[in-house]
Amino acid sequence: LPAAVLLKDTKLMDVKLGQLGSWLAMRDFTPGGIMGAIQRGYNRYYNKYINVRKGGLGGISMVLAGYVVLSYVWSYSHV
Repeated sequence: LPAAVLLKDTKLMDVKLGQLGSWLAMRDFTPGGIMGAIQRGYNRYYNKYINVRKGGLGGISMVLAGYVVLSYVWSYSHV
């Protein structure tokens, strides 16, 4: 991790375990910040798996698999 890169700008995968607390303290946990993070994640997923030049079934099948798992968990909460 170069010294020129600020801790705020580093990705979670690049943060050392000792820096995790201060990295989390710099995150924006307001409702606007959380919605921005959700929107960035959706845009990243959409551009990687759905909005591609030569598409396949990968992105849509992951959404369907997630729906199946969630509906199973909701239906069988005793498991």
